[in-house]
Amino acid sequence: MPKIRRIFVFAVFTLLAAILATRPALAQVDLSGGWLTKIHEDENDRSGGPDIGDYTGLPLNDAARLKADTWDAEESEMLDHRCQQPPADYAARGQADMRMWSEMDPLTKVTSSWNMLYAYMLTQRTIYMDGRPHPSANAPHTWEGFSTGEWEGQTLKVTTTHLKEGRIRKNGVARSAQATVIEYYTRYHNVLTLTTVIKDPVYMTEPLVRTTSWVVDDGFDLKPKHDHCLPTESVPHPDGYVAFHLPGKNPWLSEFASKWQVPFAATRGGAETMYPEYQMKLETMPAPPMLPAEK
Repeated sequence: MPKIRRIFVFAVFTLLAAILATRPALAQVDLSGGWLTKIHEDENDRSGGPDIGDYTGLPLNDAARLKADTWDAEESEMLDHRCQQPPADYAARGQADMRMWSEMDPLTKVTSSWNMLYAYMLTQRTIYMDGRPHPSANAPHTWEGFSTGEWEGQTLKVTTTHLKEGRIRKNGVARSAQATVIEYYTRYHNVLTLTTVIKDPVYMTEPLVRTTSWVVDDGFDLKPKHDHCLPTESVPHPDGYVAFHLPGKNPWLSEFASKWQVPFAATRGGAETMYPEYQMKLETMPAPPMLPAEK
């Protein structure tokens, strides 16, 4: 093969390789449709809510504990919180029946975004698939945050920033506005599994990993829960009332330990409580305090 021809062939192959490398990855699965949530995993956490003071298995630091300790459940009675939308990363953890659909770029016919609409409070979010960058750290934070997606094989990876401060559990454990949430959506036949990794430099010493599942419903009919929420006063409070506990004054923090006979120090969370080796440390800890009725 003449030298000029070899150079030409090499140049063509190089150009084709560059074009293929810059093309967006094609999805191998379709995530669109109606999905019914399965709350058998972490059911208490996702429905009625966990016990006050139960921070077990969470990689919390002292700042997170202090925030949760001073939280009061009466916060939900405040007018400012009555119709508060759950942030995008927490919306999937409750009554999270949802519909997913994709949007197509009218010119390129490539998927430009994936969209989700949850039944509870009609929380909606957009996941941009067009390669746009995340905004400046000084950009406004919202309940939806800013999400971008990319395909890794048959799994949709979503990175979300710019979230308003939200909660991890219904007992006051918080996730800060500086956190980054990484999600992996994987469909296996009729089951959609979400693996969430929360990285929070303010309230966590290690990433928190959780999973959530849905099953497909071909005849899905989105029945919104609290879709038209009007803030009303359900429990009268004086003007200017704020629900809180002073540091060290929450009387319910040890109730969970007493109820389940778990050493109180273990209920305070921390990265070490996430690992099996912590069981050996449990054996050396003092017994929890008794409930008043047991004394």
